[in-house]
Amino acid sequence: MRRIGRYLVRGLLGRGGMSRVYLVELAPIGRMAALKRLEPDPLLVRLLGEEVLREMFLAEAVKMARLSHPHLAAVQDYDEADGRPFAVMDYHFLNVGVLIGERRRAELPSRILRLDRALAIARETLEGLACLHHRGIVHLDIKPFNLLLDERGAVRIADFGLSRLRGERVKRPSHLNVGSPWYAAPEQERDPESADERADLYAFGVTCYRLLTGRLPGPDPEAPSRLNPDLDEGWDEWFHGLLDPDPARRFASAAAASAALEALEADWRRRQERICALETPPPPGRPAAASPPRAAAIKVAPAEAASRFGLDELRRPAAYARHAFAPEGAEILRDTANGLLWQRGGSPCPLDWREARAYVEELNRRGAAGIRSWRLPTVEELLTLLAPTPHGADFCTEAPFDRLQRRLWSCDRRSFTAAWFVDLEAGFVSWLDFRARLFARAVSGGG
Repeated sequence: MRRIGRYLVRGLLGRGGMSRVYLVELAPIGRMAALKRLEPDPLLVRLLGEEVLREMFLAEAVKMARLSHPHLAAVQDYDEADGRPFAVMDYHFLNVGVLIGERRRAELPSRILRLDRALAIARETLEGLACLHHRGIVHLDIKPFNLLLDERGAVRIADFGLSRLRGERVKRPSHLNVGSPWYAAPEQERDPESADERADLYAFGVTCYRLLTGRLPGPDPEAPSRLNPDLDEGWDEWFHGLLDPDPARRFASAAAASAALEALEADWRRRQERICALETPPPPGRPAAASPPRAAAIKVAPAEAASRFGLDELRRPAAYARHAFAPEGAEILRDTANGLLWQRGGSPCPLDWREARAYVEELNRRGAAGIRSWRLPTVEELLTLLAPTPHGADFCTEAPFDRLQRRLWSCDRRSFTAAWFVDLEAGFVSWLDFRARLFARAVSGGG
């Protein structure tokens, strides 16, 4: 197996003009990480020279290594192998781009997040940006795929390849200065050297607009309050303070944007309290039993997933299943509509796929809750836990399951090295390498 220094290469995560990023394992302890290695495009070498590229690569690593913040990705190691420098960072298998289902053609619609989740992502991103800007660093490439999500869903801002110190003049080919199409601020496209912290706030605004509307704002964005019923005119003003083409009319700092966001969140929560105080809980019902969802594990290729699992183009359920959850003791919920018994919670910490299977075996060994027929659920069984994105009074219904376990492994495999999972919060199906860490929630019964 190929090695880079003391790291075993497990796969290629991505590539850019200057470098490639590999999934690697520190073999003695089995720890997975992301290794970014200088492997520049030959055109860049001809334009800038190998030595300049090495200096740029080291400068990026130094910037990241000096940062210490819970919402910023950090460099853990720096070395050289076979004449190529590399930097090693904590690796997180998920990011906001995956969460919303952003596609190669970024202008296509994406999934809309529930407002409380979008607020958490926005808050944490602004906290990370405030730290960066305090250290005099302008990121210049904020976008959903550069907002990593750790095992508990917290944001880690990553990819500092375009970042520079305030006032620093960096000689780069023009195509490396601009940032990502759709997200780069107008002034960054016109004159990259003039872009400051407010360019990051613009890209952050595009990201948040997408989280809450499923669209990119474009040059003349529609008021988000017309696209999402949870937003009011106050949100329109907030987005204007992020997306104004003139940086002088944007928020002056991440802290200012954060303070305005905090006020919007407080107002939304007050409105929700009033809505919920008037909302009459639905009478307890017992819907007619549906045909039990598939219980046997299968292997499904990505090209077959939509038809096999019954998904739309954004890998959400094409039709939502009925469910009726009733508690049976402190640990169990019975779904009378689908004939399933569920753990109310699940594993207390994230597990890789093989650990998730072992967790279920241990439940059976000790007869947890008096049951010895626990198993990892199929994708179809996990889909019975989903409901459409909540708005307004939907937030008044208390979730029957613990909120900790938001992303759950299924027993269904994508291949011999990857398995399917369901994100309960964003309501979609995707797959990850067996070594990713998600939660397990056991099920019993069914077909």
